[in-house]
Amino acid sequence: MIQRAGVLSDTHLTRADAAFRTQVERCFGDCDIIIHAGDLTDPAILEVFGDRTIHAVHGNMCRETAFRALPTETTFRIGRFLIGLTHGAHLGLDIESALWDIFPETDAMIYGHTHRAVCHRVGQTLVLNPGSFRATSRFGAPGTYAILEAGRTLQARIHELPPLP
Repeated sequence: MIQRAGVLSDTHLTRADAAFRTQVERCFGDCDIIIHAGDLTDPAILEVFGDRTIHAVHGNMCRETAFRALPTETTFRIGRFLIGLTHGAHLGLDIESALWDIFPETDAMIYGHTHRAVCHRVGQTLVLNPGSFRATSRFGAPGTYAILEAGRTLQARIHELPPLP
């Protein structure tokens, strides 16, 4: 059985507006698990995901309520795979190198903060940054997200947000 997780970061919203709700349903409608890599701003944003399993961390742009409600970093399992999750703002300029100190034994390391989507492997370890769900730059590039699939193997793919109708 393959488990599908929707991975997003840097939503920078204080409430789930209609556009966000539409994009969430279009992108993650077939995902039972949601992974948010921080800068959600307010934890109320997570309510849009309903009864799905949610793994989330706070980011540097979050309100105090998010800092109190969510960890800086966490680990969890999807199937037989151990996943490490953090926003990354506290890790300096070389976030990916710093991830190894926090998550040395994980099968995947997920982070956000940079607004740049990344999906690659270092040895057997998957390194994933879904980019910014709302926009990847001030120049109008579409937002990005990832779908993580855990079955016999652990795979991820970056996607661009579909345009709103």
